Amino acid sequence: MHGPRLPALPALLWLALAPLPGAPGPAARAELRVRVRLPGGQVTEESLQADSGSDCISLELRTADGALVTLTADFRQEVKIFRALILGELERGQSQFQALCFVTRLHRNEIIPSESMAKLRQKNPRTVRQAEEVRGLEHLSMDVAVNFSKGGQLSSHIHNVCAEAKEAIYTREDDVKFWLEKGVDGSMFEVLPQTSDLPDLQRCKLCADRWKPCICSYSLSIEWYPCMLKYCKSRDAGGKVSSYKCGIRSCQKGYTFDYYVPQKQLCLWDEET
Repeated sequence: MHGPRLPALPALLWLALAPLPGAPGPAARAELRVRVRLPGGQVTEESLQADSGSDCISLELRTADGALVTLTADFRQEVKIFRALILGELERGQSQFQALCFVTRLHRNEIIPSESMAKLRQKNPRTVRQAEEVRGLEHLSMDVAVNFSKGGQLSSHIHNVCAEAKEAIYTREDDVKFWLEKGVDGSMFEVLPQTSDLPDLQRCKLCADRWKPCICSYSLSIEWYPCMLKYCKSRDAGGKVSSYKCGIRSCQKGYTFDYYVPQKQLCLWDEET
């Protein structure tokens, strides 16, 4: 698969949150790589990018089955974008890869701020890291499609991140209600068919006809990400105690997305084995 590849990055990053001498000011950018162990024991490199100027971060890793998974967090617009580039099964009539985008609301304190991410430095770049905390699996029903040409009104990052997934950008009705209250144009959203609308609509793994519509499921996991800041305490000469940022806590979190597809051919990974 010839999905987008990030340039090789310097072996920086970790546990020092103080800016390096001569580091950029408030609008800092950083590109980092962390070695991460996948559930099957394989080791992969995860890329972390932060831009405090546009107040966003991006994490990217290649999974054990070869899919390229990206999480983009747009703090300014309170939007998370998950993109998956999934290797296609050419012998079954699929294209070289299939792209999916799932857009959800970004909640406060899900992940460390962009300015803190931009300051991370790594002491031991060869260390293989595993998350300190495993957060619960989130199962999301993505019942609304997002119009790619209008998606920039929701987050400017949609045009770049979801360019390969123009016809496969999904979100949730609950999140749409939140964004509409913020003044986002509702014309970019289209409610997808549901089981209540189509009584014969099955889950794709139960559907025998490859050309029938069905409800597809796709699961992904962000194996390692800085989810919280750690604070340490210090005492000055007068005995006054103050706290300061002294590191991060790492988390792992899995997601399963359910969404409508017009034919099972677009969901061949979701089959009974």
